[in-house]
Amino acid sequence: MKAYVFPGQGAQFTGMGKDLYENSPLAKSLFEKANEILGFRITDIMFEGTAEELKETKVTQPAIFLNSVILAKTLEDFKPEMVAGHSLGEFSALVANGVLSFEDGLRLVSQRALAMQKACEITPSTMAAVLGLADTIVEEVCASIDGIVVAANYNCPGQLVISGETSAVEKACEAMKEAGAKRALLLPVGGGFHSPMMEPAREKLAAAIEATTFSTPICPVYQNVTATAVSDATEIKKNLIIQLTAPVKWTQSVQQMIADGATLFTEVGPGKVLAGLIGKIDKEAVTANA
Repeated sequence: MKAYVFPGQGAQFTGMGKDLYENSPLAKSLFEKANEILGFRITDIMFEGTAEELKETKVTQPAIFLNSVILAKTLEDFKPEMVAGHSLGEFSALVANGVLSFEDGLRLVSQRALAMQKACEITPSTMAAVLGLADTIVEEVCASIDGIVVAANYNCPGQLVISGETSAVEKACEAMKEAGAKRALLLPVGGGFHSPMMEPAREKLAAAIEATTFSTPICPVYQNVTATAVSDATEIKKNLIIQLTAPVKWTQSVQQMIADGATLFTEVGPGKVLAGLIGKIDKEAVTANA
C-alpha cells in the first residue's frame, strides 16, 4: 500500500518551492492564491528570504504546508492509500486526502502559527531532544521534575523530544544525562510545542477548526494523537484540536501503518527528515521522496 507522509516545522530552507512555481502553471496559481489569502507575499520569503525570516513561526508553518500540498497536487500518480503528517504536517495530509480544501487548510495553518506564537510569548518555554534513552525512562524523568515538562515528539526509537517550561526542560536535560542519555540538548524553537504550554493556542485554534468544514477522507489518516487510522471527519476534527497540547506519536503511527500494510512511504515536502526517521523505526521500510 502507498503511504504518503508530510513533514512539520524544521524542514524549511531558502528556495523551497521555487522550482514548482517556475515549472508548473498549477503550482504558480496556487502559490499566488496563497499570497492573496495570507495578505503578504510568502513566496518572496520562501524563494529568497534569509534563514531567520523563514524561521518565524508565522512564516515557517504556512511555507512548509504550501510546499507540501502544492507538490502533492502536481504529482501525476498521487493516489494515497494512507497518509500521515508530523505535527504541522497533519494539516498537509488532511488537504492531500480530501478532508480540507486548500484554502481552508492554509487559513487554519496560518491561524495555528499565530496562536502558537502568541502562546510562546506568555510563558518562557522550549523543547529539547533526548537521544539514547528508552521512551519509558524519558517519561519517568519528566514526571520526576518540578514544573511542566512532558514527552512531546516520539520521533523514532532512541530519539524523543521533550517540551515545557524552560526551567523544567533545562532541569530535565541534566536528569536525562544522569539517567544515561547520550545527549540531551535544547532545540532552537520558539516555545514548548505539544505540551500544556500551548493551551491558549489550542483554545483559539479549536474555535477556528470547529467553524471549518471537514469532509470524508479518500483514505485513512494516521493522526499524531492516536497513532491509528481515522476516517471519520468528526473524529479527525476532535484529534486535530487535541494535537497542539498532546504528544506527536510518530514512531507509533509508522509502526501501525506498516502493520496495516504500508509497503512504500513517500515523503511529500521540503527535506528528507521523515524518510530518515522511518528508516530508524523499521529498517525494512522502503522510503522515497516526491
